[in-house]
Amino acid sequence: MKAPDFSLPDQNGQTHTLQDYAGKWLIVYFYPMDETSGCTKEACQFRDAREVIHELSGAEVVGISKDSVESHKKFAAKHALNFPILSDPEHKTIEAYGAWKHSITNPLGTHRDTIIVNPAGEIVKEYRGVDPDKHAGEIIVDLKLLQGQ
Repeated sequence: MKAPDFSLPDQNGQTHTLQDYAGKWLIVYFYPMDETSGCTKEACQFRDAREVIHELSGAEVVGISKDSVESHKKFAAKHALNFPILSDPEHKTIEAYGAWKHSITNPLGTHRDTIIVNPAGEIVKEYRGVDPDKHAGEIIVDLKLLQGQ
């Protein structure tokens, strides 16, 4: 299945599109809100694992939430995040990837989901409702399997 396209600004206001990552493995993780405990844990896990993930065929990491560019800028600076986090306030990209499930029991709307996109722009692995404490490690294991390593 082809990954839905997106065009969203990061924490520095720079626009990112799916096409920017053409020919690369891409980890797109969705999270509910900057500075919440689970979201901070997950972001820091990806920060700490980013070099290992990147060594796997140049794989890139991108985080997406509905928070503003300004909120992302503070969040990224406070936690020394070394990858783009994209702002999707209208949650169109979040919805396109199936990570939007707003309800009374989920008032933030965005689920903690991750998608792996291969270099051809196809979704090859989906994770729904991930555990932020160990998710980056799962990504590394699965990237190796997907790449035949």
